[in-house]
Amino acid sequence: MEKVVSKASTGMILGKFMPVHRGHQHLIDSARNRVDHLTVLVCSLESEPIAGHLRYEWVRELYPDVNVVHCMDENPDQPEDHPQFWEIWLASIRRFIPTGPDYVFTSEHYGDELASRLGACHILVDIERNTVPVSATMIRERPFDNWQFIPECVRPHFAKRVAIVGPESTGKTTLAARLAEHFQTAFVPEFARDYLDEKYGESALERITLDDIEMIARGQLASEDAMARKCNRVLICDTELITTRLWSEHFFSACPRWINRAAREREYDLYLLTDPDAPWVADSQRAGDYLRKDFFDKIRVALAGRRYEIISGSYEQRYQKAIDAVGTLFD
Repeated sequence: MEKVVSKASTGMILGKFMPVHRGHQHLIDSARNRVDHLTVLVCSLESEPIAGHLRYEWVRELYPDVNVVHCMDENPDQPEDHPQFWEIWLASIRRFIPTGPDYVFTSEHYGDELASRLGACHILVDIERNTVPVSATMIRERPFDNWQFIPECVRPHFAKRVAIVGPESTGKTTLAARLAEHFQTAFVPEFARDYLDEKYGESALERITLDDIEMIARGQLASEDAMARKCNRVLICDTELITTRLWSEHFFSACPRWINRAAREREYDLYLLTDPDAPWVADSQRAGDYLRKDFFDKIRVALAGRRYEIISGSYEQRYQKAIDAVGTLFD
């Protein structure tokens, strides 16, 4: 007797995912447990507040085992926006899914009409948002109140970033750690310190090269991007690329062009500029007390047009001023 092979079931989810959140994940998880093959269409318009390619990359990262596709057709939002609304949307869908699907999964009432026009069965998932009480609108409007519903890969898009910059021996590293503890978040250590210690030990200042500057810059950026996924609403960064550029110019009277460009392009919500009125503490990676005032002035010039606060006084005064300054980001 010939064995009958049953047809593999197919499913579809369509949405803006602006941004993707735990509710979307509940929908996708429910769907992929019901069908053999699932396609997720991430639909975007050029005018929308979160770039479509970002949303597509987020969903693809979260679901590497799902067929995630990006529909960039400039389609109408609502049936009342165009008399051929459904025909336009069906044409877009059929470019990605020529036949089927068997099931359409949504958390919206429009799913009945969409499924009917596709010849599919509509499966409604958590339409009242009881399982995951959040929406993309809620996250866009109040991301920090809904932080627990934002996946790690999406959090860097919404997180506030604070860069602590300033001359040597002004308490930047201690301040970064204390701020991270206070705000119960992550902080990005200064990549150069461990890198130079491991490579050169106590002779780092005599042996550092321009190639090292590039490695330090890349390491700092990579560390920041990694820790941004772990942060709780705000990311505290112990230094950034303006500082790297200035040290490159100090040691070599030059700086790689890509670092200059990255230093201009990567902005932070707040810079805390530490004043050189703190006591000088020498170590093998510090160039000298005599440089501190000049370096402070150079950083201040480089921060023109950006939001910064000068942090001065005793270490405890610095800490309290920094807490107050960071707190304004959430007002």
